[in-house]
Amino acid sequence: MPAIEQLRIALLVRETRQCLKLTQVKLATMLGVSFHTINRWENGRTQPSPLAMKQIEQLLHEMGKPGEALLAKYFQK
Repeated sequence: MPAIEQLRIALLVRETRQCLKLTQVKLATMLGVSFHTINRWENGRTQPSPLAMKQIEQLLHEMGKPGEALLAKYFQK
């Protein structure tokens, strides 16, 4: 995966978590992963699985307008 794509995903995860006013631990619990996994995603060391990306996208849909803005920003087709 190109570095720019990895960075986009890292920023998406961080911005989603911040919009939800969650800690990395709380987001990890919601997604069924460890704190370390969220931390690695946000730092661009690894990327979420396709299932985790679907869960993140679902969270964004549930957020209303702030989520829609992030969807438009990061999921441009």
